[in-house]
This record gives sequence, C-alpha cells and structure tokens, in this order.
Amino acid sequence: MTDSWTPSARELERRSLRRQRRLRQSLTATGLTVLVFAVIAVVVRSSPGWPSVHALFFNGHHARASFHEVLKGFWINVKLFLICEPFILVAGLAIALARSARSPWLAPLRVVAVVYTDVVRGIPTLLLVVLFGFGFPALRLQGIPSSLFFWAAAALIVSYSAYVAEVFRAGIDSIHPSQVNSASALGLSRGQTMRHVVVPQAARRVVPPLLNDFVSLQKDTALVSSLALFDALFSARDYGAYHFNYTPLVVVAGFFIVCTVPLARLCDWLQRRWLERERAGAL
Repeated sequence: MTDSWTPSARELERRSLRRQRRLRQSLTATGLTVLVFAVIAVVVRSSPGWPSVHALFFNGHHARASFHEVLKGFWINVKLFLICEPFILVAGLAIALARSARSPWLAPLRVVAVVYTDVVRGIPTLLLVVLFGFGFPALRLQGIPSSLFFWAAAALIVSYSAYVAEVFRAGIDSIHPSQVNSASALGLSRGQTMRHVVVPQAARRVVPPLLNDFVSLQKDTALVSSLALFDALFSARDYGAYHFNYTPLVVVAGFFIVCTVPLARLCDWLQRRWLERERAGAL
C-alpha cells in the first residue's frame, strides 16, 4: 500500500502566494468598481436637474401604481418570446439547410433562401412589425387571423429567422469537410450526412450566438408597442400620458433586465465552456 502524495513546503507556499494574489486582485477590482459607481452617483445626484428627473422617472408612488398594468402587459412580451422562439429555430435551420444545398434541383430553393436572408436582414425589425401589423390585416385574408398579436409574432419570426439562419449556416460551414467525406465513404447520402453528422455538431457550436439572438428577441418584443398592442412598453406609455410621469418606463426596463441578464450570463457560461472544450481538444 503506497502512501498518498503530499505537497512540499515550497508548493504550499506557492499556492498560498497565488491565493493571496488573486484575493488582492479581486479586492482591487471590487474597490475600483464601487468607487466608479459612487462617483457616478454623486455626479448625477448633485446635478441641477436631478430633482426633476427623480420626480419624473423614479417616483415610488407611480412605480407602485403602474406595476400591475406593466406586469400584465409584460406577460404579452413573454408570450411573444416563448411562441416565436421555436418557430424561429425551425425556420432558421430550414433556411440554412436550403442555402447549404448542393443539388442542382434545389438551386431555385437556394436562390430564394439567399434573397430572403438578404432582404429581411436589410429591413429594420421595427419597420417589419409596422408593415405586418398594419398591412396584412388590411388584405382580409381568409382563414388567417387578423389580430395584431398574430402579425406582430409573424414579423418577429420573419425578421429573426433570417439572422438565425446565418448563425446556423456559419455552424454548418465550420464542420471540417473531412467529416462529410468520411460519411460519404461510409455510404451515407448527402441528406443523411447533414442529419446525422453535420447538423448535430453545428447546433452545439452555435448555442452561444443563438442565445445572444434570443436575448435580443426578448428585448425586441417591445417593438410591438408601435402597433398599439398593450404590451409592457405601451402600458407604461399609456400610464405616462394620463399621469404625466415616466416612472413606469423605468419599471419596464427593470422587467426586461430581470429576464435578459440571466440569459446573458448563461450565454457567457456556455461560451467559456465551449472554448475550454475546444482548447482541450486542441491539446
């Protein structure tokens, strides 16, 4: 039975020094951060217009009075996000696969996918929301809902599917051609290779940028307020128009921060994890 290894005195000393150095760096960074925010707070609060800004944007009474309506409207933003996200993923992957098709018979589909991504990405999302919300209901299409919620969701899906398609296409293009050649040598067709070899690897690689897009999607659901849809932003603006106070806008910002910050941190964690795996594979 062998004795367990114990670090030497020099190794213990080096570890202690590293811990002390990390602690000093953490304390220095924390102190500088607190100092910067303290200076900003002093400058803002000592400015001549701070009392007016505080009364208009940070009024506790109006924050409490508008909270229920803003929360009710924010549920519309959350529903839009949850409904649009799966459709965007499916549509984006389909467009990316169409752009990656190599068969001559699929050339028209490939051209349509290229034109779609170029045109849609060139139009601001706000403009798409307005065009869909006010344009399509006027057509009175039979069998298709005419509600503003439906067309706002359709506009967000169309807009973000073009961006997500490019993310998926980048992931597909990042797969080394040798893997495709190996799959072909094993007798897999082009479709089977994409399904079983390329797409699963590409999907894992593009998770962090996809989460970034969905953070943006969560925020852009506020654009539906341009259609007079009573989401959180429109509810806050409506309250402000009647009470001449803009504190509800800050409340709306708080709701969005609560939803988007955890997504952003998850995205950072996944990005670090992916980089660690890539470096480990390189070694």
